[in-house]
Amino acid sequence: MSDVQNQQALGRPTGAFVGASWVALGLGASVYFVGLYNARMLLSEKGFFLAVFLLGLFAAISVQKGVRDRAEDVPVTGAYLGVAWGMLLAALTLMTVGLWNAELLLSEKGFYGIGFAMSLFAVVAVQKNVRDLAAFHRVHPEAASGDRPGFAAGA
Repeated sequence: MSDVQNQQALGRPTGAFVGASWVALGLGASVYFVGLYNARMLLSEKGFFLAVFLLGLFAAISVQKGVRDRAEDVPVTGAYLGVAWGMLLAALTLMTVGLWNAELLLSEKGFYGIGFAMSLFAVVAVQKNVRDLAAFHRVHPEAASGDRPGFAAGA
């Protein structure tokens, strides 16, 4: 088995997937924040959309971590996983209701919705990559020098 096949068999994500995940997260969040900064709405409305965005990202990471922990037989309480799923659903509901009732053009609503959805997907992919790289480096500590700093640090 070649070195690349061995790395992929052990769950190491490719550099292209790691890079694409970070670019998607950066692009989704940047688009959302630029739109929020330029929006003509009350500061309280901007705060609402910022808080819902951050809640959604944190909840998506928590769901990914909880599901992955269970798949790897790491103890996860049903309460934790239930709260994580509940908060993700709450963030999705709040974003939907907030955009539905916002006095924005339909194209602006779509802009925020796509930025939010893209960021949720990307943050899960980034968390998966961080965790996969950390697991790979636990098995192959000699390979750590080839990765960018910080990718293998968290789980």
